[in-house]
Amino acid sequence: MKRRDFIRNSIGFGVLSGAALSMGRLDEVMAAENAALQLPYDFVAIKGGEAVEMFDKGIASLGGMKQFVKPNQTVVIKPNIGWDSAPERAANTNPQLVARIIEQCKMAGAKTVYVFDNSCAEESRCYKISGIEAAAKSAGATMVSGKSAGYYQAVTLPNGKRLKNAKVHELILESDVFINVPVLKNHGGSTLSVCMKNLMGVVWDREYWHSNDLHQCIADFAAYRKPDLNIVDAFRVLKRNGPRGVSVADVVTMKYQLIGKDIVALDTASAKVFGIDPKQVKHIGLAEQLGAGSSNIETMKVNRITMGA
Repeated sequence: MKRRDFIRNSIGFGVLSGAALSMGRLDEVMAAENAALQLPYDFVAIKGGEAVEMFDKGIASLGGMKQFVKPNQTVVIKPNIGWDSAPERAANTNPQLVARIIEQCKMAGAKTVYVFDNSCAEESRCYKISGIEAAAKSAGATMVSGKSAGYYQAVTLPNGKRLKNAKVHELILESDVFINVPVLKNHGGSTLSVCMKNLMGVVWDREYWHSNDLHQCIADFAAYRKPDLNIVDAFRVLKRNGPRGVSVADVVTMKYQLIGKDIVALDTASAKVFGIDPKQVKHIGLAEQLGAGSSNIETMKVNRITMGA
C-alpha cells in the first residue's frame, strides 16, 4: 500500500504490516516505530558558529544524519521559501544550511532528495531570490513546485479541532523521511513562525487556516503530521515586521540553531531564543494538548553547544 493511499484512508503514517492494521493496533505499532530511534539527546541547541558548521556539529551529536535517513530512502526537505527576499532579509531559510542538509542526506545514502514550499509570493521569484533553488540543485536535490494543485491529496484529520480536512502535498505523504527546516521569525498572525507554522507550506489552502482560528489549525496539523526531523535556522532572525520584513533593519544576527524531533519542544525553545515567553505563542500550548510534543524543555536532555563567535 502506498503511503498516499494509507493517508487517504485516514489511518496514519509509517510502514505498517497488514496484520498490525487488521488487529487495530495502530497506536502500539507507531509507538514501537518511534521507540526504535533512540537519540542521545531530546534536542540540540547550537550557537556562535556559521550555519553549516553548526549543523554539522549538531547533527553529529545526535549520531549523524544516518540516524534519520537510511540508504535508498526518499527525503523531502521543507524550508521556508515563502518570500521573494534575499537571504540577508531573513524571511526565508538560509540557503547554505539547506544545501548542507541535502549533502548530509546524500552521504547517508538517500536515493532522492526533494525540496519545495507553497510560497506566499510568486514561486519562481521566491525560489530564485531566496537562493534556495540554486543551492539545492548544486547539492543534488530536485526542486518541486508547491503551486500545482495536482500535487495535493485530500486527507482527513480525525483529531482536528478546527482543521478537519486538508489537501497535503504528495511528497509529504509519500516520502520516507520528512525534514522540516524553518527560519525563526516574527509573524503578525501567529506571533512566531517556526516549526509548526512552517507546515502551512505543505498544504494547498492556507487561507482557511487564517480565517478559522489560525493557532488551532496550526496545532491541529502539527499533531497530525510530525516531521521526522526539525532544524530551526535562527542565524539571522527577523525580529519585527514578519513574516516578510521591510528591510535588513528588521533583522538581528543571533547565530542559533536547534535540531530535534519534538516539534513542540523546538518551538518552545525557539520562543526563548527569540526573547518571548512561549505561552505568548498560543499554538504551542494547543499542540501540546493534542499530543504533538512537549513544551517542558526544562526536564529534557539538551545538548548545548557553543562555537566560536
